[in-house]
Amino acid sequence: MTALTAWQNFYVIVGTSAGALIGLQFILITLLIYIPVGEGGAQAGQAFSTPTIIHFGAVLLLAGIITAPWQGIAPAATLWGLLGLAGLVYSAIVARRVRRQGAYQPEFEDWLFHVLLPFVAYGALTSFAFLALSHLRGAMFGVAGAAMLLLMIGIHNSWDAATYQVFVLKPKKPQAPPGNE
Repeated sequence: MTALTAWQNFYVIVGTSAGALIGLQFILITLLIYIPVGEGGAQAGQAFSTPTIIHFGAVLLLAGIITAPWQGIAPAATLWGLLGLAGLVYSAIVARRVRRQGAYQPEFEDWLFHVLLPFVAYGALTSFAFLALSHLRGAMFGVAGAAMLLLMIGIHNSWDAATYQVFVLKPKKPQAPPGNE
């Protein structure tokens, strides 16, 4: 029995949640098809919507890595470390996209949840991959924390995007001409 076995239930729950939330994001995008996309909408989507799916996907991939029947910790730590490195690179790409898009002026909260916190989570995955060989218990809790952080970031960003679409961009119903009510 490896140290990863004790984490099976946690990652089944977290991975299932991430997978379900990916599905809900697809449903949301489908339901919003009738809201007109303004100028720069595609760039804004790459900066704000796509990263949410990537973070949920990273949690799902991490859950798969952790629940695989490894004989030791080294292969899992290597893979979650590579996932962390890829996430760091992707966070830098997202920062550039957020800065360059012109459809929306990002606020502090946007920078926090779309750039800073994902960078912290992916950095933690990378760091805990190295720590896993010498301090396995602490590394496992750190990886779990990073997974939960990515899940919470995704939930926040999904809610933020949905409320923005509904309350800011929702097309107004045309008013009936006077006398035709």
